[in-house]
Amino acid sequence: MITETASYYDHLEQMSVHDLLTNINKEDQTVPLAVEKAIPQIEALVTEIVKRMKNGGRLFYIGAGTSGRLGVVDASECPPTYGVPHDLVIGLMAGGDGAIRKAVEFAEDDAQQAWQDMAPYEPDEDDTVIGIAASGRTPYVIGGLQQARAAGLLTGCIVCNNGSAVAQAAEFPVEVVVGPEFVTGSTRMKAGTAQKLVLNMISTSVMIQLGRVKGNKMVDMQLTNIKLQDRAAKMVMSEIGVSREEAEKLLAKYGNVRGAIEGFTQAGQ
Repeated sequence: MITETASYYDHLEQMSVHDLLTNINKEDQTVPLAVEKAIPQIEALVTEIVKRMKNGGRLFYIGAGTSGRLGVVDASECPPTYGVPHDLVIGLMAGGDGAIRKAVEFAEDDAQQAWQDMAPYEPDEDDTVIGIAASGRTPYVIGGLQQARAAGLLTGCIVCNNGSAVAQAAEFPVEVVVGPEFVTGSTRMKAGTAQKLVLNMISTSVMIQLGRVKGNKMVDMQLTNIKLQDRAAKMVMSEIGVSREEAEKLLAKYGNVRGAIEGFTQAGQ
């Protein structure tokens, strides 16, 4: 049984603002080092995800509370950043989309709900499910992983305790042990930061492996605002040496940086 470890600090209400901020920051600095120790586990998981996604598979995140919200955020940022379909990386959380803004009481306690939430997507053996749970004991995540694994899906997880039930339910667990939170039990702090870092690593490396980055540039990003349109024009100008006006014409014609560069190259200009 995993028990909740008390904060290294006490009498927080008596600390000055300076001391509060300094001590929170001191704890936060330990998180990347904890993530570093888990890189072999992350590498093993990413390698298997890429194999399946190259075969047409999708990536699902399941979680509750902060963990679920972080999965939804990571999934929602893949289409605009990498130009992939909205149903390629899918974030699902206990309580549904409404729980993104407002907690849904007891939603995380239903061990059957995650698999039911996935059902409309008709998951198959090429898909991957990553359960996200700081404590490693969330029934929504445990049940979802168990049922996904029984159905032949690849299963992984991101947890912040060793030897958890969530890790036992996953084929490729990622365990980032960050230690006690500054406020005891407030896993939106160090644990949340660790989960966000790992999610960044997973989705970014997967997308690069799938060919969604050229050099170091997001050549498939969606041009959904002025800032991104400006960035895209500069990419095209830098890559093929055209004027801004010509870059903008190419982007208007092809819709993204990759298309503009390839279209220009193929035309032999």
